[in-house]
Amino acid sequence: MVALKGNAPSGQKVEVRIDELNETVSLKSDKDGFAYFEITGDVACWSLSNPKLYQVSVSTDADSISDHIGFKTIEARGAQIYLNDEPVLLRGISIHEEAPFGAGRVTSKEQCRILLRWAKELGCNYIRLAHYPHNEFMVREAERLGLLIWSEIPVYWTISYDNPETYENAESQLLAMIHRDKNRVGIGLWSVANETPMTAERLEFLKKLIHTARSTDDTRLVTAALNSQRGGNGEIVIDDPLGEYIDVIGINSYCGWYSKRPAQCRDIVWKNTYDKPMILSEMGAGALQGLHGSKDERWTEEYQAEVYRCNLDMIKNIDFLSGLSPWILMDFRSPRRNLGRIQNHFNRKGLVSENGLKKEAFYLLRDFYEELKDVGDLKKMEKANYIKTGE
Repeated sequence: MVALKGNAPSGQKVEVRIDELNETVSLKSDKDGFAYFEITGDVACWSLSNPKLYQVSVSTDADSISDHIGFKTIEARGAQIYLNDEPVLLRGISIHEEAPFGAGRVTSKEQCRILLRWAKELGCNYIRLAHYPHNEFMVREAERLGLLIWSEIPVYWTISYDNPETYENAESQLLAMIHRDKNRVGIGLWSVANETPMTAERLEFLKKLIHTARSTDDTRLVTAALNSQRGGNGEIVIDDPLGEYIDVIGINSYCGWYSKRPAQCRDIVWKNTYDKPMILSEMGAGALQGLHGSKDERWTEEYQAEVYRCNLDMIKNIDFLSGLSPWILMDFRSPRRNLGRIQNHFNRKGLVSENGLKKEAFYLLRDFYEELKDVGDLKKMEKANYIKTGE
């Protein structure tokens, strides 16, 4: 579909050209300024291993535009995500729009490229852009590199879910995110929320956002990151009522950091009330880069690595897991984190320091992803070196 801006007259001539496919389509706009067309040629789908993009040119008598777009399908069937009709396991990382090698927000293409290069070096095929829409170049560069994208709006924690103005604000941000990036083939998931309390008001608020997302774009999956799962007696049960309405269930879980000792995480049994895929959208622990000690000493690189080691062992027993995006790629500024000599107003859960120095857990996760890439199935993975190290 081509949409003409402004008060475009009915019957305006529109030409769509994809030279690589030898396709040229001549159209006329309808009374609403839209022109519809189909391409039936042999189109290569954009995929994680082959992020194919085509240059598409659209022109009228008065204007023209050119862009690179791709073609894919993504859907959830039972507890599995399918990309282009093939099951996919997402090896990811969460990213804040935090500038590497300096303070402030990402403002340049090169800063985006640095963050995404680290993600690719880690072995990722997927990124979670938290907790707000990142700049457009980040999205474009990620899709060019074959990274599937989780894109999110900043609905989190205890906002006023019963306030109509709050909802209007959230819906406006959701629509702006979708309208800007609806043609970006790398976008796989629209996220409507992160770590929201399990209340009736919140459920109605998010149900409306989910409906808006689907009615605006029904070609992507809708998700939300939840931290409301029940735990006890060595098991965790996902039964948040929101799970009924989203396509993919995101779970934020910090076993070994905010609860339990790392070794206690290994044998946790996960249960899902819903026959839907789960992405472990957050997991991890804090470490000051360069601080070393035993695997039992918090804030050391060794402790962070042990938390990863035990959680990665745990997830192999989650039958409905379709991906993970640990928290987080790089340390980022956070005024709430004021532990002197350790945090200094930085969240230290990054796998890379703000100065670009990689921590032990970076290499551990990289090795895990490399093996996962080779076997393609969590159940086929053996007790590898990343588990045995440090025991």
